[in-house]
Amino acid sequence: MLLRNIQLEIAMSRRPRFLSRLSGSLALAGLLVLAVPSVQARDLDCELRFNLSGWSAFYKTASGTGTVTCNNGSSMPVKISAKGGGLSFGKSTIENGRGEFSGVASINEVLGTYAAAEAHAGAVKSSKAQVVTKGEVSLALAGTGKGWDLGIAFGNFVIERR
Repeated sequence: MLLRNIQLEIAMSRRPRFLSRLSGSLALAGLLVLAVPSVQARDLDCELRFNLSGWSAFYKTASGTGTVTCNNGSSMPVKISAKGGGLSFGKSTIENGRGEFSGVASINEVLGTYAAAEAHAGAVKSSKAQVVTKGEVSLALAGTGKGWDLGIAFGNFVIERR
């Protein structure tokens, strides 16, 4: 009987240590789960409204301004520039262009340099559509404008805070 009581006391004294270790491990696991970014966190819908004008003669350059607005209520005025080269000639202006971002978790992720490649052709009134990318963030651009252009160009598309 004495041996049984001693075994019971030993078991009882070990149980709280085991439970405290277990609860500590569960708490740490819970913190890790909260610290790992969720895939759903990249579901912020952001849109760019912009005006852009530029020219090209082998070297292509364009600049403009716009506003990025997200569905969480945040917005930011931005300046836009595009530079590159290729077999490209022309002069054009895009007014009231629109872009949709994908892969964005925060409005600040839209800022930066995007890789761009395009084939373009237009005279007098023309349309333009292009997708540019920067890591996980992509931007689909569309707009109509005036001018003429013809060619293929590669380069970058930069969005900066105004």
